[in-house]
Amino acid sequence: MPRAHVGARDPDALAQLARGLGPGPFAAVILFVSPEADRAMVASGLETAFPGVTVIGCTTAGEISPEGYAEGEIVAVALPAAVFAVECLGIDLAALDGQELIGRLIRARAGLARKHGGWEDEFAFLMVDGMSIREDELTAALGPGLGPVPLFGGSAGDGTRFGATFVLQDGLFREGWAVLMMVRTACKVRVFSLNHLTPTNRRMVVTGADPARRVVHQINAEPAAQEYARLLGKDPGQLTTFTFAAHPVVVRIGGSHHVRAIQRMAPNGDLVFFSAIDEGLVLTLAEPLDMAAHLDEALRGLSDGVRPAILACDCILRRIAAEENQRFGAVSALLKAHGVVGFSTYGEQLNSMHVNQTMTGVAIYPPKVGS
Repeated sequence: MPRAHVGARDPDALAQLARGLGPGPFAAVILFVSPEADRAMVASGLETAFPGVTVIGCTTAGEISPEGYAEGEIVAVALPAAVFAVECLGIDLAALDGQELIGRLIRARAGLARKHGGWEDEFAFLMVDGMSIREDELTAALGPGLGPVPLFGGSAGDGTRFGATFVLQDGLFREGWAVLMMVRTACKVRVFSLNHLTPTNRRMVVTGADPARRVVHQINAEPAAQEYARLLGKDPGQLTTFTFAAHPVVVRIGGSHHVRAIQRMAPNGDLVFFSAIDEGLVLTLAEPLDMAAHLDEALRGLSDGVRPAILACDCILRRIAAEENQRFGAVSALLKAHGVVGFSTYGEQLNSMHVNQTMTGVAIYPPKVGS
């Protein structure tokens, strides 16, 4: 899986990326674009740099380059046409139609199967506007049309500003947009999700919320931030992004715990979340394991006699937690050692769920014998 990276403000960025990826031919090129980049310059140069190639991408909350954690870069990943075939579906989040989307998914999958019936492995990769507040609805709509095809993805970012986020498709960076790439391949692949969090016995109930805006007003019938801080033994004035990254809350769904990460505290003491939240939801405080040790073990577990190439979506809160706990360098070195590339996200997608504070991704192994 060819990959390349370059400074986001380099005026020759796309040409350098094209040289770094090599001549191809490619089924698709994926760009993870720092918000520091000139999006208009990137979009206008795509056809010259990658003529006739499907190019998709998004803005980031940080990049994962071949050298590990990066900031202020554009990272490019290419899927060689010799062993990959793709079909990309653009999705206007303001006009989300579940039935229409299911039909498009079924047709795309069937088309790939007709053209590449000898290739047995497939997966779907999603990039979505990270400020849209539509990821939960989108993943739920995608589920019925995907059938057995495993999906992973990430929400586009804007550094730590939480302003505007953009998805790239057809030479345009769009807000309120998502792109789903259906992939069929001669390679063996494995979609995965991991996190380093362990639930505690400290629970709380959401007693006041605005689900449409992912805002919690009350926890245990008390002001949300005040009660969350009390359970941590802190003053509400001490709550920061680092606090939320270090002390996430999880919900139990289908026998497993999934993170419902807190994005920030509003001036009025409300808590704003990264994903779906509702009144009556039981939240459990979670505590982290050592992130570097857990990551190393998990990535080693993906080995199948050979180190795979890994495309990953890694929550911004994991990056923040690594910085706060002086594990940033160790985690970055592990990402490099295990061949991980991708981006830091405002949330992750796994099959029909939108999740937080996880790493989702796909491990790609060499083509099967005879493919």
